[in-house]
Amino acid sequence: MRANIVHASILAVCSLFFAACSINSLAMNLVADALTGDGNADVFTGDSDPQLVGDAIPFAIKMYEALLSQNPNHQGLINTTGSMFVMYANAFIQGPAEMLPQSQHEERVAAMTRAKNMYLRGLGHLYRGLELKYPGFSTAFREGRLAQILARMKKEDVPALYWSAAAGLSAFSLNPFDLDLGLRIMEFYSLVERAYELDPDFNHGALDEFLLLFHASVPAGMGGDPSRVETYYERAVEKSGGTSAGVYVSYAQSICIPSQNYDKFKEMLERALTINVDENPSNRLVNIISQRKAQYLLDHAPQYFFMLGSDDDWDDEDW
Repeated sequence: MRANIVHASILAVCSLFFAACSINSLAMNLVADALTGDGNADVFTGDSDPQLVGDAIPFAIKMYEALLSQNPNHQGLINTTGSMFVMYANAFIQGPAEMLPQSQHEERVAAMTRAKNMYLRGLGHLYRGLELKYPGFSTAFREGRLAQILARMKKEDVPALYWSAAAGLSAFSLNPFDLDLGLRIMEFYSLVERAYELDPDFNHGALDEFLLLFHASVPAGMGGDPSRVETYYERAVEKSGGTSAGVYVSYAQSICIPSQNYDKFKEMLERALTINVDENPSNRLVNIISQRKAQYLLDHAPQYFFMLGSDDDWDDEDW
């Protein structure tokens, strides 16, 4: 009888313990779902104050990483955390660093190194999520099996594919002498190609803008194709309804500067500056940041166009 009572007590305690674990797990899932559901990104991308968002994102990233430590397999948390690393690196580290004067060269180099590290941290999260869904994904390119795994992916995987490619190629762009990343250029390009097959209208032309930059910037021997740039530019403008300042800034930087076409450069940037940032509320922050970059490029055009003369603040490592 005493043994039966002991066993019953143990079972009761175990039941309470596992019930508590289940409740905690459920609570973590509910919190994770709430923080990563549709529309939550607008809290950041729809804001009108870049400094406020820039100050808030690091805390948000660490909060997501803390949640991930308790719920490591939650795909929404994984993708949100990874993409936020990429967004923060691009908009609030690399972007401002590119506009530092020559006198702050060391600060610029330090910021670019930090941005690369952020891109790679984001890539690590995103690849882990894809590996969980598709075992073998992280080594598939090296083993020649990437096409087979990509063929199994679905439309719901497009954000992870897009942000992974953005993270990898952005990290490489900050250090073209990184041979490990250089050998993976076609790996990252394959992710974007598959994303485009699954959802060509993703984020109102984001993939087209990505491919515009890729084909304009990457040498033909590494996958670039300048003849495809105009097509992707036109599609990006069409899909965004002409409300994305970033498309025009990307064209001005990647096409007009290398070809030394100042008139087109000026036209593109002026188009970017005429966009009403409130017309597309969910993209307000991105447009504000893009317009700041457009104004900077116009103000410093002599740095990029020889026919305009030199600029005392020329940084010979910009290009």
